[in-house]
Amino acid sequence: MEYVTLGRSGLVVSRLCLGTMTFGREADEAASRAMVDCFVDAGGTFVDTADIYGSGVSEEITGRAIAGRRDEIVLATKVRWAMGPGRNDIGLSRRHIVAACDASLRRLGTDWIDLYQLHMWDGLTPVEETLSALTDLVRAGKVRYIGASNFVGWHLLSAELAAARHGLERLVSLQPQYSLIERRLEYEIGPAAQSLGLGLIPWAPLAQGMLTGKYDRSSGPAAGTRIAEADASAVETWERRDAERNWRIVEAVGAVAEEARRSPSQVAINWLLTRPGVAAPIVGARRVEQLEDNLGAVGWRLSSEQRERLDAVSSPEPVHPYDFIAEGQRSLEAGPS
Repeated sequence: MEYVTLGRSGLVVSRLCLGTMTFGREADEAASRAMVDCFVDAGGTFVDTADIYGSGVSEEITGRAIAGRRDEIVLATKVRWAMGPGRNDIGLSRRHIVAACDASLRRLGTDWIDLYQLHMWDGLTPVEETLSALTDLVRAGKVRYIGASNFVGWHLLSAELAAARHGLERLVSLQPQYSLIERRLEYEIGPAAQSLGLGLIPWAPLAQGMLTGKYDRSSGPAAGTRIAEADASAVETWERRDAERNWRIVEAVGAVAEEARRSPSQVAINWLLTRPGVAAPIVGARRVEQLEDNLGAVGWRLSSEQRERLDAVSSPEPVHPYDFIAEGQRSLEAGPS
C-alpha cells in the first residue's frame, strides 16, 4: 500500500479508500467484515461511509468491523440527507449536523470521526451556519477534519471565504465522481479544489462497473447488477453509460490492461491515481475477490505512453467557456507572435 497526506492537512491516508455503501445491502455483515479485514491486511487505513447508506446500517456494520483497531483507521462519514421524517432531519443546519454527528458516533461505536463530510450542498442553510456547527464539533473533539462531497466550484469557494472571514474550520477534501468515463470535473471543480488545497477522494472510479470489462456493448448489463436495476433518476443508468465514447474508453482500458498484465479495474484506478490532486479513490465491492483485484491498483505505474493513450481517448468534450479560457492561457504561455 502507498500513503499520502490528505489535501493541505497533515492527515495521512492510504492511497485507496474502502467504500462501504454495499455494507448491509449487497454485502451481508460477514462479507463486509471480510472485506474490512482484507483491506486492513493489505495496509489500507482509510474507510468511508455515510449515515444514509442503508439508513445507518452501513455505519453500524463498519463500526463493529473496525472495533478493536480503531486507532489504525482513518474513519470518514457524511451528513446531509434525510435520516427521519421531520423537517429538521435533513440538510446542513446546525440542528441537523449536531444531531446527525451524535447519531453517527453511536452507530460507529467510536468517540470521534476523523473526516466528517458534507454529503451535498444545502441551498437553504447559510454556509456560515454549517461551518460554525462543524467547527464546534471539532473543538468538542468529536470530529478531527471536515470535507465535502458533490460540491461545485463556487460551493467550495463560498465555504473557503466564509471560513477565512469568520475563523472557522476549513475543508481539507472533496469527494466527487471521477473516472476515465466521467471527467467533467476537470472543467472547473477539480481546478477549484486544487487551488484551495483540497485532496480529492473520487467515488465511482470504475464508473459503476463499466471500466471493469464485465459489460459487453451487444448484450448489456447482466440481471442483478446495480446498473441494470438503476431507475431513470440514477447516475449509473445503462442508457447513460451505453455511449460510443464510453465503449472506446473501455476498449482502450482493456488493451492497456493486456499490455500491462493487469486487470481493467487496476488500470482504471491506477490512471486515476496519477491525476492532479487525487489522494485516494474509493474502492467498493460486493465480494472480497472484487476488493482484492482493486487493491492491485497500487504499487506499480502505467507508462507515460499508456497514460497518454488513456488521456486522449477519455478527454472530456471541449465546452464554452472552458475551451475559450484554455486557448487564452495557451496564447499567454506562447507569448506575442
